[in-house]
Amino acid sequence: MEKFEGKIFTALCTTNVLISCLLFSKITREQREPYMDEIFHVPQAQKFCEGKFDEWDPMITTLPGLYLVSVGLIQPVVWLADLSGKAVCSAAMLRFINTLFNCGNLYLLYLIIYQIHYKDKSRTACRRVLTALSLSTFPVLYFFTFLYYTDAGSTFFTLFTYLMTLYGSHKMAAMLGVCAILFRQTNVVWVGFCAATVVAQRLDEVWAAEQTKKRDHRSPTGSHVPLNLAGAKRLVRFLWEFATTTANLKALIMATWPYLLVAAGFAGFVALNGGIVVGDRSSHEACLNFPQLFYFLSFTLLLSLPLTLCPRRVLRFLQSVRRQPLLYLALTTLALLLVWKFTHVHKYLLADNRHFPFYVWQRVYQHHPLVRYLLVPGYVFATWSFQDTLLQGRSLFWALAFGVCLVVSTVPQKLLEFRYYILPYLLYRLHMPLGSTPRLLLEIGLYAAINGATIYFFLYRTFQWPDSTDVQRFMW
Repeated sequence: MEKFEGKIFTALCTTNVLISCLLFSKITREQREPYMDEIFHVPQAQKFCEGKFDEWDPMITTLPGLYLVSVGLIQPVVWLADLSGKAVCSAAMLRFINTLFNCGNLYLLYLIIYQIHYKDKSRTACRRVLTALSLSTFPVLYFFTFLYYTDAGSTFFTLFTYLMTLYGSHKMAAMLGVCAILFRQTNVVWVGFCAATVVAQRLDEVWAAEQTKKRDHRSPTGSHVPLNLAGAKRLVRFLWEFATTTANLKALIMATWPYLLVAAGFAGFVALNGGIVVGDRSSHEACLNFPQLFYFLSFTLLLSLPLTLCPRRVLRFLQSVRRQPLLYLALTTLALLLVWKFTHVHKYLLADNRHFPFYVWQRVYQHHPLVRYLLVPGYVFATWSFQDTLLQGRSLFWALAFGVCLVVSTVPQKLLEFRYYILPYLLYRLHMPLGSTPRLLLEIGLYAAINGATIYFFLYRTFQWPDSTDVQRFMW
């Protein structure tokens, strides 16, 4: 890290911590008691603080990573300060752990950005720092740093896992991946993605070597593989030859064995547990909800508008449609079919009016039966924009690995829940080309406005249900 860049980053970290602590104090004063899912998480953590590790709330569906880390952080403070009483593991103390995770996420994001975009050392110091600051305030993630949810810690350990993969420390990455899975079981997909990046790197090397032998000096990046039927045949043939070569398979196993051990352990857990979900499974049944991928792509398009939106980009999309009308007609037809046959609506989405997705569904998708089909052209554009950005400077094999993990992490989810989009969005955004300073400042401004509005609604736009006197609050 350059000296000047280090000073800028330190100043922004300090500012971020100060603002986060002030917001934490305000939110905790207004909502002292556990709220929403905290009514399960806080009592469970308090049991762990009391040493009751054999007591478990069956309504909790995640593994105990959050509670174990909470005890690991709080107990040393208790011993050193000789504290006692309920305040030690109060809701406020437990929530503050996620505020600490937010600081850690900012640092990890910066290190990952520095590692990915290390080639542009002289011209992009400020842009690297601004990108890290922007992503650390990503609206959905930032809001849950002030409540006792699993999201901040889950993101922290998953980002840490990926950082160690980028450094080539695969044993450490695998151990951190286990921590990520202990926070949320679905993080096994992103641990798999870390392993897949190692495989993609090996594929890039073999591909480049083969092209050199054929006197084809084109780069092995995905942009130089024709995205048509001939290119697909060429790619499939290459992957088949690679997979049937013993030397290649041995090299991959030697490179990825720490991740394979994690996968084997997770498979054993699923077999013993009878499924991925622990506790109450009635509301977390997997299904083929393909439109969930379209929701994510639309969400991604909207949140990345400050960096991606420009007239030239829209023009390039229209030119692509004009050059390949049959391809886009096929994509549109497929999207319409998936929306028609595979749209699932979770009971929570229709019943819980405290969450923003409730209003998105009610006021957009339920406005008219045809709305979900009329949005398909927008989905097609969002898909084009996503792949167009993803392939800039990334190999096709890396993009395929990310695409597969994205589908696996989103499609089985029945509930429309923006928290499920945090990790795939951050990983996508981290690999986008660094934006210009004005665009990054615009992104930070957009995120700040969304965060401000979200926290304002949570604190001051309270309401009550007709059959209850409890105060209800809006949230993600």
